[in-house]
Amino acid sequence: MAKAQADRIVHKAAWLYYTHGLRQDEVAQRLNISRASVALYLRRARESGIVTISTATHLFRGEQLSRLVEDRFGLDAVWIAGGDDATADPAAEIPLLAASVFLEMVASGQSVGIAWGQTVYNIADVMAFADLEGVTVVELCGNLGAPYSYRPDQCTMEIARRLNARGLNFYAPLVLSTVELADALRREPVIGEQLESVAGCDLSLYSVGTLDADSHVVKCGALTADELARLKTQGGAGVIAGQIIDRAGDLLDCDYNRRAISADLKDLKKIPRRLLVVQEASKLEPLRAALAGGFCTHLVATAAIARGLLAED
Repeated sequence: MAKAQADRIVHKAAWLYYTHGLRQDEVAQRLNISRASVALYLRRARESGIVTISTATHLFRGEQLSRLVEDRFGLDAVWIAGGDDATADPAAEIPLLAASVFLEMVASGQSVGIAWGQTVYNIADVMAFADLEGVTVVELCGNLGAPYSYRPDQCTMEIARRLNARGLNFYAPLVLSTVELADALRREPVIGEQLESVAGCDLSLYSVGTLDADSHVVKCGALTADELARLKTQGGAGVIAGQIIDRAGDLLDCDYNRRAISADLKDLKKIPRRLLVVQEASKLEPLRAALAGGFCTHLVATAAIARGLLAED
């Protein structure tokens, strides 16, 4: 099939399905193609930006629970998934909701900081395409292994692709074997310049990690489960941009953090809009630490997490 003809049938399938509301089997019948072909064309339409799907995010801000969290923690805006009984799995709604919120927040000419992780990659995977200009997407921390279905640097590059933006990855490991080696790498001009650029970002997107066996710093090989357990006994409470924070949200004084190649947490807090997304209920206590440390101005979370935040200690 010629490329122009293939493009036309993708447009036609998307038009019939999304605009006219036909079912996939009805589209197949109308275009005289198989239902499997319809599904393929609709996926191509979404991936190429022919079709963009957005969420009316204001619907997730109007309820009392959002306002209570905003007031309690001094946040600019909070979006809650699962605030009613109609949502079967609120956590499953988080990536699409967060992607829609993020697209509302970013604008042409801005610099956006991204810290990789499973939640952020889930967001990138469902993010609609935006035709922006002059946007730079900056990775906030170094890279490690890929225990998931993606490489850490793919979070940055996939979001950049969706935004029609330039991606700037950290071509350095998240953690070095010695403090001396980490110090030397930070002094390298290309690494130092990227670290210094973080404070100039207009917007950041990240989640907060846990300190348990499922933590991405364990799965990626930055720490062993035993090492992470010891950090918890030393006061560790969560992970922000690959670094361990305590319950007050301060950088934990530990050898691991001194060996990490990541944005200075003080610079991270200079970013004016910091979108923090929490999908799993297990991240409640790490989220408390992140909020205490000032790493969040905008929050996307489930109703269960929001209620946990508001509960008395």
